[in-house]
Amino acid sequence: MPELAARAKELGQPALALTDHGNLYGAIEFYEAAKEEGIKPIVGCEVYISPGDRFEKKAAAGGKDANFHLLLLARNLEGYRNLIHLVTAAHLESVYYKPRIDKALLAKHSAGLICTSACLKGEIAAAYLEGREADARKIFHEYREIFPEGDFLLEIQNHGLPEQAKIREFYRKLGQETKTPLVATNDVHYVRKEQSITQEILVCISTNGKLNDPERKMKSYGPEFYLKESETMAKLFADFPDAYEQTLAVAERCELEFELGGNKFPAFPVPEGMTREAYFRKLCQEGLRRRYGERAGSDKELKERLEFEMGVIEKTGFISYFLIVWDFIDHAKKKGIPVGPGRGSAAGSLVSYVLGITDLCPIRYGLLFERFLNPERVSPPDIDVDFCPDRREEVISYVRNKYGERAVAQIITFGTMGAKMAVRDV
Repeated sequence: MPELAARAKELGQPALALTDHGNLYGAIEFYEAAKEEGIKPIVGCEVYISPGDRFEKKAAAGGKDANFHLLLLARNLEGYRNLIHLVTAAHLESVYYKPRIDKALLAKHSAGLICTSACLKGEIAAAYLEGREADARKIFHEYREIFPEGDFLLEIQNHGLPEQAKIREFYRKLGQETKTPLVATNDVHYVRKEQSITQEILVCISTNGKLNDPERKMKSYGPEFYLKESETMAKLFADFPDAYEQTLAVAERCELEFELGGNKFPAFPVPEGMTREAYFRKLCQEGLRRRYGERAGSDKELKERLEFEMGVIEKTGFISYFLIVWDFIDHAKKKGIPVGPGRGSAAGSLVSYVLGITDLCPIRYGLLFERFLNPERVSPPDIDVDFCPDRREEVISYVRNKYGERAVAQIITFGTMGAKMAVRDV
């Protein structure tokens, strides 16, 4: 993302859109990278859409495909929330080769979104290229009915493909007839033109193909899917000046802003008449006596260490975090759900130990609290907790029920390709 944003700044581009296929995994990283370079970030998604009901696993009548592409851009926070809802529903409810939405779901969550007809894999383009112009026009009007005037645009591209030339001319005619604006876009699969071979190799690795196999799956169209200069784009769309200018108009309409950098913990309920600070200290002191017995009242090192850690946690504003983690671990143990003893830097915290979050004494093993939470370099604590796999969902359900669905999320882990793996696969 940083390389992409830096290149956009180098080219003098005022805005940049990220529209990954079927997901929003890179949205925040992209947003931060673009902001860092002074570029307006436009967050979107190239969703997969079913020609009919998304739960039906078949192509539309007269068509060949069961999945098509559709481009959605978030104009504002409402649009982003709707985009999240669409992508989430697609992944949880209606995967058929790809996570799909349909027009009925789109109509319910279209507010705050700008929609374009997408690339050659778009539903309108596919129908036209199959010789079904009447169907293409019908599909076009279905999308027009979902979005207010100006929020649905016909997207044209020029990567040198003959099919794209046919679509450009059809969309020119369709746009003039229906007073629908055209917008010129450029698919960017890599930052610079010379990086196209890298994408070819990655596609071969993911599909178990070989570069010299002309029959391999997902063969690239060529080296034109890079971030192009404004001058190049102007030449490519010289016959479509309004579509070229429309990209700026769309960018100006997108005003999504994220509030990042703060910690927004759910409000942990404490007994009546007590503050969170007082309740936190009460639990820590009780836990100290439970863990160390008589030593808790006489060991100066223990008392000073606990006071230091509690002070840092209070100063950095993470009391609610510790109370929340303590609560669901305490719940799991009371329900007989096996919980791991603790791993990672959290094992260096005496507070974690006395609260029962971990079961390793940091004093005994000489573990440092500062590796977990450093008052000189504050970053949110990260406590890794292992639960019995068979009963893990019980803990997640408990947290959801207590704090609400909107306050709980599961985090994906991404694998990256290191040098050793790259050499082996290539």
